[in-house]
Amino acid sequence: MRKNRLGQSDLYVSEIGLGCMSLGTDEAKAISIVHEALDQGINFVDTADLYDEGRNEEIIGKAIRQRRQDVILTTKVGNRRIPGQEGWSWDPSKAYIKNAVKDSLKRLQTDYIDLYQLHGGTIEDPIDETIEAFEELKQEGLIRYYGISSIRPNVIREYLKKSNIVSVMSQYSILDRRPEEEILPLLAKHGISMIARGPLAGGILSERGRSKAEKNYLDYSSEELLNLHDQLSQETSDSRNLAQTALHYPLANPSVAVIIPGASSLEQLKSNVMAADVAPLTSEELADIQRISKANRYKLHV
Repeated sequence: MRKNRLGQSDLYVSEIGLGCMSLGTDEAKAISIVHEALDQGINFVDTADLYDEGRNEEIIGKAIRQRRQDVILTTKVGNRRIPGQEGWSWDPSKAYIKNAVKDSLKRLQTDYIDLYQLHGGTIEDPIDETIEAFEELKQEGLIRYYGISSIRPNVIREYLKKSNIVSVMSQYSILDRRPEEEILPLLAKHGISMIARGPLAGGILSERGRSKAEKNYLDYSSEELLNLHDQLSQETSDSRNLAQTALHYPLANPSVAVIIPGASSLEQLKSNVMAADVAPLTSEELADIQRISKANRYKLHV
């Protein structure tokens, strides 16, 4: 599988990664999916301390314990669980980040994280303090690089100005083209990579996606989604199905280093991996997709 450099780091990541949020808590099943992903050439494994209240990290830790050298391991921080209370609270403080990383390392059964990401962020955060925490973790050897997971342009701009992030994770697909107007050009200018999550838009952009298109998605009505699904299906070539077209759309932008579709079954994983074997979108195909889809815009957090 093709590998791309992640920003200015020395991490080379498979263009298709494994988003672990949807793996579930059936340990044997989840581990089999991770192992198959590694066997198929995927080396980018993305989890978070938030997923299943840390259980996801524990499962990933068991899955990669004997294959740590094959994995670019990334997890996220910032959502704090308060004992005795339901849910999570947002905490980007230096003290919390430096404590939370130790818990993630324990669950992941490793002594370092390749890419540690801030799992969100607002412009009101103590950004300088947050950056200081990540920089100290780098110096201590607990993490190799850091990035942020954010869809907020104002937050992304602050980190580009002040920090040494190597990546920005953001939702990006044919149905969510918001990064194209400002974020992707900004990342290209700074040599930062995008990690594109949600490339299949919750499964809408797949052969079985018509049933999932019966609800609205961003600024698309269900009727618009169904019409677009039909148009995209007609646009697909003999050598590429709808899901493969959708997976290749974010990869057509040179600032996107890796896409991370989720997989809750071996069937879904193998379908995602098959996209690596088909040709990239041509400039004509890209133009056609952009003609029939919406160039969404950020309306908040600008």
